[in-house]
Amino acid sequence: MRERTELEDSLGAINRLEGDLRDAEDLIEMGESEGDQSIVTEAEESIRSLQAEAARRQIESLLSGEADQNDTYLEIHSGAGGTESQDWARMLMRMYTRWAERRKFKVDVMDLSDGEEAGIKGATLLIKGHNAYGWLKTESGVHRLVRISPFDSNARRHTSFASIGVFPVIDDRINIEVKESDCRIDTYRSSGAGGQHVNTTDSAVRITHIPSGIVVACQQERSQHKNRATAWNMLRARLYEAELKKREDKAMADQAAKTDVGWGHQIRSYVLQPYQLVKDLRTGVTSSAPGDVLDGDLDNYMQAALAQRVYGGEVDVEDID
Repeated sequence: MRERTELEDSLGAINRLEGDLRDAEDLIEMGESEGDQSIVTEAEESIRSLQAEAARRQIESLLSGEADQNDTYLEIHSGAGGTESQDWARMLMRMYTRWAERRKFKVDVMDLSDGEEAGIKGATLLIKGHNAYGWLKTESGVHRLVRISPFDSNARRHTSFASIGVFPVIDDRINIEVKESDCRIDTYRSSGAGGQHVNTTDSAVRITHIPSGIVVACQQERSQHKNRATAWNMLRARLYEAELKKREDKAMADQAAKTDVGWGHQIRSYVLQPYQLVKDLRTGVTSSAPGDVLDGDLDNYMQAALAQRVYGGEVDVEDID
């Protein structure tokens, strides 16, 4: 049923694009025959909007990996720098949440570690939606922020780093076996606002996969049993992603857990001072409106990164045939 819904959505989108294009062409013809330039201008704007939608759909059609259609886990880790980096990690968490909301994806917070003064040390989000992993998989890497620090009384410019890791949710089509003897399981009390029972028992679960060093944690549920089951699923997702990385292009950014969160590993730079610019260091895509990007306007960056993965080199999404 899910595959049928996805196919119906794709076919419906194509039919709608074709119908809207015909309508725009008819409006242009009518406007030219009546000498009404406003009608022509309106139709041309509609065609430009259709062009952007067609480009997005075309990139989406490239999401043919075995896990691209799955839901995804997105991990955020603050880098060195204390409060500055922890606040930047919180900003990234908001940015990806807003991006998901724009696509009507559902976002669940699986694990959250608050910073000492502000922001977060780390978080794990579960993002549910069609092609969630396919869209987000190119976001793995280190993100760099340059701004006037709101925590510096001297108003000096600071550089902060945070890393993003993206891992697909494993469904019943993919079998990943994990030996329990290879893992260490720890329980602890959940953090956050909580409520009755949540913060009074060791309901949160952390699993460490000793051979790979991968660590996952879950504290979303009130039940330790449910958190344990979710943590096992997260671990399988991390191990599966590690296997995918072995088979994919090594030129892409390494997953966050295996890189230093600092200079030399960043994939995107967000500069708020002394000028405003967001630049992807892999594709060259830029934006002079960082406020929009931090509010979830990430599609251009994701489309270019996906196109680069398929076609290689710096690719302008609008030039794809």
